[in-house]
Amino acid sequence: MSIITVKSILNGTSYQYVDTGEPKSGTAKNVYFSPDKKYVVAIFKEKQDFNQKERLKKITSDYLTRIKNNEGGDYYLDEIFRWPTDVIEHNGKTGIVVPIYNSKFFFKKGYATQDLIKGEEKNGKWFAGAKFRNRQFPLSLDHSELGNWLNYFQICVNLSRGVKKMHQMGLSHSDLSYNNVLVDPQTGSACMIDLDGLVVPGIFAAEVIGTADFIAPEVLATKHLGKNDPNRKLPNRLTDLHALACLIYMYLLHRHPLKGGKVHDLDTEKDDLLSMGEKALFIEHPTDKSNRPKMNQVSKWDQYWSDIDKLPYTITGPYLKPLFDRAFIDGLHNPMARPTADEWENALLKTSDLVQTCGNSSCEQKWYVFDNTNTPKCPFCGTKHQGTLPVLDFYSQFKEGVWKPENHRLMVYNNQYLFQWHVNKNIIRNERLTAAQKVPVGYFTFHNNKWVFVNQKLTSLVDKTENIDIPIGGMLELADGKQILLSKEEGGRVMLITLANK
Repeated sequence: MSIITVKSILNGTSYQYVDTGEPKSGTAKNVYFSPDKKYVVAIFKEKQDFNQKERLKKITSDYLTRIKNNEGGDYYLDEIFRWPTDVIEHNGKTGIVVPIYNSKFFFKKGYATQDLIKGEEKNGKWFAGAKFRNRQFPLSLDHSELGNWLNYFQICVNLSRGVKKMHQMGLSHSDLSYNNVLVDPQTGSACMIDLDGLVVPGIFAAEVIGTADFIAPEVLATKHLGKNDPNRKLPNRLTDLHALACLIYMYLLHRHPLKGGKVHDLDTEKDDLLSMGEKALFIEHPTDKSNRPKMNQVSKWDQYWSDIDKLPYTITGPYLKPLFDRAFIDGLHNPMARPTADEWENALLKTSDLVQTCGNSSCEQKWYVFDNTNTPKCPFCGTKHQGTLPVLDFYSQFKEGVWKPENHRLMVYNNQYLFQWHVNKNIIRNERLTAAQKVPVGYFTFHNNKWVFVNQKLTSLVDKTENIDIPIGGMLELADGKQILLSKEEGGRVMLITLANK
């Protein structure tokens, strides 16, 4: 074992890594830890040409600086990206310096029955499919590693924000897949890794076409053409949007949106190429049902999540269904129709306000999206909601005296919080929220057989129905049809209460 010192080719900074003779080896790089385990030095196996080095320099200088200097920069660099920070050279080989992964992205337990992967990194692939969630599967993950359904919405929010940020900077990922993200379902965290191959349009083209399962149909359908053929489609911003939609679908429903029962060719390789490329068809297409999963052909470990009759994609709610339609019906072969990362982020956040706790303590998912019926039940275990259920619809002032619904509602459950982004339409729930804006302004609770809201911070809360001001520390009953003004400030919303399941 030896400690090697290397220098930055950007500014001469020295770095050290420990060479045990057995580096962590990936497809393209050998990875070595620094003595203090605060960063890694990843050295490319192949010699990098001039263009590849220039790309690495730009990623670790210009683009890194742009993230740092923009609002929310710390959030992106701490939570969303493991962004390379420097480029080094050693013995004629090029390498990059990357901050170490957060400890939450390493398995604390791993498999339920053995310690084989304890301490290994939580590659996103572990959590996208159904097999490792099935308790009967011999190598199923420990239940503590799997989190609950609500946390997967936050995972998808983080991925959407990462893609949004790249696209805002003019970059595209080109190889977005579950292999290039780390996921922690216990905290709802997701982090994008292997960012040294980003595509800078017009300067650095994609070097790979992507990872199977996430390559856009137009890329697969034209991969036989020469790289300079004008009809050849290479990875870009729009192909990222296909991969992002696949990831979101898989993390919420643990099946692939295009891998169904339709066979195009008896040659497996040709069939894969057609079913994911030129002939790609959404497994839940509303009119063409030829690619629906055939349950007698599905692995027994995958059957629960593969049954689209029992768990259709509509269980993800009214904001995500139209985006899945645009991604896998309208935009599957028309890339311009695909939803943007920003649209996914907004729909996921609005959906997380629609979730309800399942009353069954042994339900594995713990949460479900309210189905807009008067008698809601959990789609995962079939448990019906007990007791009344307050549904809060938000209205904002369109012009003086004219209030309009915002197509945004909040479901109430015991100890549910209300935040400033609910109170005022001018406060947007995104990565730029301040610490103060993340503090709840009040909470809902079931008290003396009634649903009530407890005001913790709102200075101009008014029960419009009764025409009563509710002071800080005051309590307000959630009665059917009641209107509540959350704030008298500009942008303040009105909340209309409906009691479902009466």
